[in-house]
Amino acid sequence: MKTEARAALIRRYAEGYAAVEDALRGITPAELDNQGDEGWSARMVVHHLADSEMTSALRLRKLIAEENPVIWGYDEERYAAFLSYDSRPVEASLLAFRAARESTVTILERITEGDWSRAGWHTESGLYTVERWLETYAAHAHDHAGQITRARRG
Repeated sequence: MKTEARAALIRRYAEGYAAVEDALRGITPAELDNQGDEGWSARMVVHHLADSEMTSALRLRKLIAEENPVIWGYDEERYAAFLSYDSRPVEASLLAFRAARESTVTILERITEGDWSRAGWHTESGLYTVERWLETYAAHAHDHAGQITRARRG
């Protein structure tokens, strides 16, 4: 991947929290819990984002700092069911999501050219590089911001 493409993905990653914040702006309690066609409410998506972002932040750190790390997948539906995604307040999860993003951006801005090709093994998808991580998570929050917007509408 070229340097310019990476820089654009890092910018998109850095903007992910703001996209979710925009999608939540002015949300009513009813909208927060409205489950759209995709079966997840905005509340549930926020909790997923917090868990996913904390997990992804650790994944990136493992890829950079460890030799051939194993990157474990997890069952999102199970997390949602067992971690009360449908009823917990969202404020702490929003803070966790934001902190994970902001902390990780500072790493992305400093990694070396050689770090981009560092790799591990993802238990669900196989070979997993830092570049692949960036491609995945640059889009992740934006995709879920769209999901929040659709769920609000019902």
